[in-house]
Amino acid sequence: MNIKTITAATAAAATLALLAACSKAPENEAPVATADHADHAAETPAAAALPRTAAPAGAKVFIVSPKDGETVSSPVKVVFGIEGMGLAPAGEKNDTAGHHHLLVDTELADATVPIPADATHIHFGKAQTEASVELTPGKHTLQLVLGDYLHIPFDPVIESEKITVEVK
Repeated sequence: MNIKTITAATAAAATLALLAACSKAPENEAPVATADHADHAAETPAAAALPRTAAPAGAKVFIVSPKDGETVSSPVKVVFGIEGMGLAPAGEKNDTAGHHHLLVDTELADATVPIPADATHIHFGKAQTEASVELTPGKHTLQLVLGDYLHIPFDPVIESEKITVEVK
């Protein structure tokens, strides 16, 4: 077995693990996000790069609510918006559709690999359009990133503006 084959097999196994994790997660349940996890993505080694899906021209995602700067109570109801393309569950290949990932108190570390699934990268692999997210009291940032059927960000990345909320 050569190095290229091992890398492809490793990438395929990682992708299947991510798909399995998303398909087993409850529809609107998300872990409590805290600032302690904000640098987790930076500590995770990158998997082998996979081909990225071209983003449809003019496609965008945005957070409908809460609004930037709003004071909210936990759990926070986050409503997702999308224009210029459709939604499809993870694992369902469709070049003009994807599914949401909510980044809490973090940045997208590497757009060439699947978005990690952890407390700060919350997957909505059933093509959900809203979620109830438990957040600790204090300031938090929220941002949406659209992933393709393999959880890889589109090319170019389709992401919302980052908003800040205060949880009381």
